[in-house]
Amino acid sequence: MNRPVLVFDMDGVLVDVTESYRETIARTVEHFTRREVTRAQIQEFKNQGGWNDDWKLSHHMVAAAGVDVPFEDVKARFQELFRGNGDGGLMLRERWVARPGVLEKLGRDFGLAVFTGRPKDEAEITLRRFAPDLVFDPVIAMEDVENHKPAPEGLLRIREQHGDAKIFYIGDTVDDARCARAAKVPFIGITAPSNPSYLDLVFLFQGEGAYAIVDDINYLEEVFAS
Repeated sequence: MNRPVLVFDMDGVLVDVTESYRETIARTVEHFTRREVTRAQIQEFKNQGGWNDDWKLSHHMVAAAGVDVPFEDVKARFQELFRGNGDGGLMLRERWVARPGVLEKLGRDFGLAVFTGRPKDEAEITLRRFAPDLVFDPVIAMEDVENHKPAPEGLLRIREQHGDAKIFYIGDTVDDARCARAAKVPFIGITAPSNPSYLDLVFLFQGEGAYAIVDDINYLEEVFAS
């Protein structure tokens, strides 16, 4: 039997995106609506499910404020803020969550893979930046699936690649949890006590039958300790 595989979502799991993707959502919506957006408001949408795509969420929040702007305009503004015009943009504010050696140690007993809603190039840029020596096989991103989370397509592809290996999915949103449940793989929920919706997420993950819930991926070793 193949060794088990830990499949990681990226945003909020491998990478703290509070000051990158989440800040980009807030600034994008504020740009078009002239209204301040709080982290708690963004988290409330994430907790509803169906808002894994930050471009679509930004556009929805703009439309909900009564501003009629084409989706492509919202997406363009989002990407300008996130990627920048030659200066790196808010993407450079990302912080790698794993402490030195944590994933390397897990990699001795588990295969490592990624299933993320990010565009492929943004996923690869971040992995090269923070973890150039780690092997995630495969890395499934936005363009690699027709049906995005909470659809289980990405997890099913990873399971197919790894044969009879036990698969665990590690995520931080209810869409991740529902994706894992649809794929019939155990889900490990990430929810930091600093999250404005910490208890709401804990209850949501419990309702989705989470295998375990931890503050961040540095506690994963404890989940599998026997």
